Amino acid sequence: MPTFTREEIIHLGDLARIALTDEEITRMQSELNVIAESINSVQEVATDDVVPTANPVPLEAYLRPDVPVKPLDQAEVLAAAPATEDGMFVAPQILGEE
Repeated sequence: MPTFTREEIIHLGDLARIALTDEEITRMQSELNVIAESINSVQEVATDDVVPTANPVPLEAYLRPDVPVKPLDQAEVLAAAPATEDGMFVAPQILGEE
């Protein structure tokens, strides 16, 4: 069971350029040891006969077939617009003159 020593916590704080108080060092040591114990528990369960999985439920991508279609003609698109000018959509100005 790996345990983090006080010196290791101080060293990690130095590497991260974080000044840790004595209380923070004690708390971090406790929290990191709990995390290390949890990882050990998971590693004990995993065996060579268990196939690693990224997702326990098989996922399948449901995509529509990629069928090329003829695009809309410019005149058809502009006919559906509320306002057009010189073959382009006309929209209200949203930015100032700045």
